[in-house]
Amino acid sequence: MRFSVAARLKSFTFAFEGLAFMLRTQHNAWVHLVATVAVVALGFTLQVSAGAWCWLIVAMALVWVAEAMNTAFEHLCDVVSPEFHKSVKRSKDIAAAAVLICVIAATLLGSITLAPYALAVVR
Repeated sequence: MRFSVAARLKSFTFAFEGLAFMLRTQHNAWVHLVATVAVVALGFTLQVSAGAWCWLIVAMALVWVAEAMNTAFEHLCDVVSPEFHKSVKRSKDIAAAAVLICVIAATLLGSITLAPYALAVVR
């Protein structure tokens, strides 16, 4: 298959369709969206540095990538094995645990990054 700019642009459409599906079907994605908006608003309010923004962006991306992978994995499991299977449940639980680990890490990263700015405002 030859390189095509039109095909590359079409791939963005597929990615946005995946993002829309995730937001439509995953309640936790809404929680991540609210958290993302809150962190961005707080970052602008506290006027964090470019370096601090890098850490905040990494933390937010970590969670969104994990949630997207979890959503894709769960959806594939549901298609391949629509009936309940203990191993599929365990696999889905492990994928959800990966998201939880990322959320905990992102919360720690965000807290460590924003704390000095928040403390400066309090003082």
